[in-house]
Amino acid sequence: MTSITQPTLVSLDLDQPIWERFFTVAPLVMVGTRERDGTYDLAPKHMAMPLGWGNYFGFICTPRHHTYSNIRRTREFTVSFPRPSQVLTVSLTATPRCDHDRKPALNALPTIPAQLVDGVFLQDAYLNLECQLIRIVDDFGENSLIAGRIVAAHVDETALRSCDRDDQDLLRQSPLLAYLSPGRFATLDHSQAFPFHEGFQR
Repeated sequence: MTSITQPTLVSLDLDQPIWERFFTVAPLVMVGTRERDGTYDLAPKHMAMPLGWGNYFGFICTPRHHTYSNIRRTREFTVSFPRPSQVLTVSLTATPRCDHDRKPALNALPTIPAQLVDGVFLQDAYLNLECQLIRIVDDFGENSLIAGRIVAAHVDETALRSCDRDDQDLLRQSPLLAYLSPGRFATLDHSQAFPFHEGFQR
């Protein structure tokens, strides 16, 4: 009989947040909002995901950030999915605000306007979502879940799935940017079909 070596599991101290102790894979998106003075803010977020199978999107934010207060005020936001080649651009948007409560780096970002909401997208992102706020759920510690309804979506033709195009060829031609929390990123340009059991339903 072949013996199987079991992994050694380490129990973590829950008196501290556990998420710095290992890597997890997440998307990296840019959330766009309108400031009180009419300018636009873009902020990177990785705790972001579809909410169910319908056209809903949500992300985690903190009330300390302008993104949170802007969305609570305007009740709308944009989401840009950047490409791996834009990772340095995304990093610039995380710079601290200066004495005038501005992010000077945002002035250098190329953007394009949204169509249905008052906002902008990061230019050359492969997927853009326009969202209207549904609700904000507070009290996840110091963080909040911001949930929105997608009212418009725009995808670059090179990243659009179709029945006559192999998914692996698509990823090779239009790779995805992944955030490996904490503090790393990866380019996803290879995948394999998931081995779903016959009869599987979502």
